[in-house]
Parts: sequence; C-alpha cells; structure tokens
Amino acid sequence: MSKAITTGLLVIGFIGTNAALADNYHRQTNNQMQHQEQQRIKQGVQSGSLTREEAKGMVQEQKQIRTEERAYKSDGRYSPAERQDVHQDLQQASKNIYQEKHDRQRIPR
Repeated sequence: MSKAITTGLLVIGFIGTNAALADNYHRQTNNQMQHQEQQRIKQGVQSGSLTREEAKGMVQEQKQIRTEERAYKSDGRYSPAERQDVHQDLQQASKNIYQEKHDRQRIPR
C-alpha cells in the first residue's frame, strides 16, 4: 500500500515540476528567451538536427527580432504593447526552431 502511495506522489511531483517549467518558459523575459533560443540553435547545429541553411534562417530571424526591439526602444520608451509584440515574435521563433529541429532534415555525418 505504501509503495503505491509513494509512486503516486512521485508521479504527481513530476507532473507538477513539468507544469512549473512550462509555465516559467512563458514568464521569461524577452532577453532570457533570446538567449535560450540562441542556445537551442547552437545545440541543433552541434547535434546535426539543424542544417546550416536552417540555422542561418533562424539566426536571421533572431537578428530581425533584435532590430525590431531596438526600433521600439529608439524613442526612449518601450511600451507594454511593444514588449508583448517582441515576446510574441520570440514565441513564434521558438516554434520555428522546434519545427526545424524535428523535421528529419539532418546533416550527413
């Protein structure tokens, strides 16, 4: 009986941990998201799950987002709406990274 309870508590703990990690992703600052996406691109190139062309496109997308962010900040203000727009762009870029890493195109080894 106690083994079943312990197992149940462990499962609940893992579910809670995964939910917390997913929730933290959406609470990251834009700078944290940009850093994480750069790391994911780098890791994808190193593992071979991203081709050079895919990585170039993703790096270009990251540059465009940074350029957009600088343009928003150029007037000395960075409104919540502007911040949200950049955040949404970063979320889309994150989805693009995931799709490219899992599209079965690989670098021949």
